[in-house]
Amino acid sequence: MNIKKFIKKLHNDKSGVAMVEFAVSLPFFVGVGMYGIEISNMSIVNMSLSQAALNLADNASRLGQTNGGIVTPTITENNILQVLEGARIQSRNLDLYENGRIILSSLETNTDNNQLIRWQRCKGRYRFESVYGSQGTNGSDDRSFRGMGEDGREVSAAPGTAVMFVELRYDYKPLFGSLFMKERIFSHEAAFNIRDHRNLRAGLSNSPRVRRATCNIFRS
Repeated sequence: MNIKKFIKKLHNDKSGVAMVEFAVSLPFFVGVGMYGIEISNMSIVNMSLSQAALNLADNASRLGQTNGGIVTPTITENNILQVLEGARIQSRNLDLYENGRIILSSLETNTDNNQLIRWQRCKGRYRFESVYGSQGTNGSDDRSFRGMGEDGREVSAAPGTAVMFVELRYDYKPLFGSLFMKERIFSHEAAFNIRDHRNLRAGLSNSPRVRRATCNIFRS
């Protein structure tokens, strides 16, 4: 074949242009797609954690409702373990207690009608403590503790009732490592007032065979 004709024919041949353009642009579109997946996954995880915190506070607020009203119910350690296990089941795809931690507090009032964290139970390996204080926070004459929640917008308990307050922390690890974003800590809080009368002064009753979810131990 004549060399000049071959070069001219090759010059006019456009059949491989689309393939070349696709090969050049593919890394960009793959990167955009992976970034979109990462953002979507982060949003889904964050929303799931928010729902877990809300549901746990709601479930804890309903404890004792099935008593029938004959006797003012006392909440047990086993009741708390059950609602904490419910949060694990709801978030089983996230390994909530391996990668995070939940703190459930009973916000009540003391004999002087000041806010008091009567009891507090925890679950999870992630190391953090309540930013509002531990079980027993508030002395009999301390009015500086207004409740739990954002400064200026604290949740407080009315005399004779209690608020189930949940703090949740979760160590989020991105799908693609640090390629698009760094690890971050998700934080959520939720609060529900108890739905029925309880024997609040008794705190949590316990059986010797039930292991309490105390906050000094970090376990899943």
